[in-house]
Amino acid sequence: MAISDVSKIHAPEPHRHVKPPADPSALEHEQLLQGEFWRTIPAYKDIDEPTFLDHVWQYRNSVKTVDELANTVQDLVSPKFLEDLRTGFHRAPMNVRVSPYAMALIDWANPYDDPIRTQFIPLASRLLPDHPKLSLDSLHELEDSPMPGLTHRYVDKALFLPTNVCPVYCRFCTRSYAIGGDTDVVEKAELATDPKRWQDAFDYIASRPELEDIVISGGDTYQLPAKSLKRIGDALLDIPNVRRMRFATKGPAILPSKILTDHAWTEALISVVDRGRTMGKDVVLHTHFNSPNEITWITEKAMRLLFERGVFVRNQSVLIRGVNDDKETMRLLVKRLGFLNVHPYYVYMHDMVKGVEDLRTTIQTAIDIEKFVRGSTAGYNTPLFLCDAPGGGGKRDLHSFDYYDRENGIAVYSAPSVKPGEWFLYYDPIDQLSKDAQARWKDPATQDAMVADAIKKAKG
Repeated sequence: MAISDVSKIHAPEPHRHVKPPADPSALEHEQLLQGEFWRTIPAYKDIDEPTFLDHVWQYRNSVKTVDELANTVQDLVSPKFLEDLRTGFHRAPMNVRVSPYAMALIDWANPYDDPIRTQFIPLASRLLPDHPKLSLDSLHELEDSPMPGLTHRYVDKALFLPTNVCPVYCRFCTRSYAIGGDTDVVEKAELATDPKRWQDAFDYIASRPELEDIVISGGDTYQLPAKSLKRIGDALLDIPNVRRMRFATKGPAILPSKILTDHAWTEALISVVDRGRTMGKDVVLHTHFNSPNEITWITEKAMRLLFERGVFVRNQSVLIRGVNDDKETMRLLVKRLGFLNVHPYYVYMHDMVKGVEDLRTTIQTAIDIEKFVRGSTAGYNTPLFLCDAPGGGGKRDLHSFDYYDRENGIAVYSAPSVKPGEWFLYYDPIDQLSKDAQARWKDPATQDAMVADAIKKAKG
């Protein structure tokens, strides 16, 4: 065979494109906000990059009152907006605390519809009446607490709450019964906020060999001093039955620069992660991004540092009306998290807590969004959509309801490995139901009949 004939046999075939080239919008998740974006805020217009990134400056300049907000944004908002805000502050179950980073990401030309404002700053004009089945501690964490600051619901997992403060306060917080200071409408419950109570929790965990998985939350572990973070981490690692630990924080979403400038805290976290690895124990960071707008070049830099130092980061979002209850927005969030090596883990239904009915949406909305998002990226970067069953049933796959009455907005779940024989009900917000269904919810007797009928049908 001639050499020319051999070359013809082995010549590569042209590439066959089975899909058309992707539209540039498919790469939107890579387009992060750049530059000194905070200078558009009047109070920050002269703040240089080193100052803005400094976590101490961020804490000291966090907005906590209406007057502080007005002094920060100045003429970017109207007097009508400020009055709406002032009334909203008094009616909110949570304190208000917003970092300059988060303040700088709000679109102050349209604050009513901005997803970051929606999460942290209450407006009276947007509030809705509470669903009649709401409660302050909707997940009944206090009922599953053997002592303040420790919840033991699942067989092999416990939730440890060593602090009751956060770098920002989310309006939708499931722990509004305990987090932050007392408000005009809520007197807060106690958590394990001192070392003596920490030790009580450690002793309990050590006495229960089935406890292998500990979530350290609060409050927010961002607020633990570096020495306390390491003390808690090492104490839990020293308990033989503890195999897995998760430090939970909203911090990377609303104050990512702390990871870059609070070297003591970051090194304390890394040291616990590294020590755990040498012991064959898994220590990770769980965080809480809800909007793709929360992610900037600062976030990317902070997450890159953790990635390079071997800290695995997972994300837990909450499905919030006006924030991420849109299919394209959720897909962008999921893709953007994957771009940062932050693994999307859960998307929760908004818990049934008081004072934030305007933020909840329906089970069907979540089902539709999950169907849309699945397949848009790798499976391990696709979150599981969950309902944390009201009443203490624990996390249930959104689709695993035993019965869902879409007309009246009642989803019934069971939890055979958590609380066998019990039924747990999640209720869609009434304002998103039909007019006939809204009318039925106004009558207590009809409410009871609808609930009884849903449980009957769940039983089959």
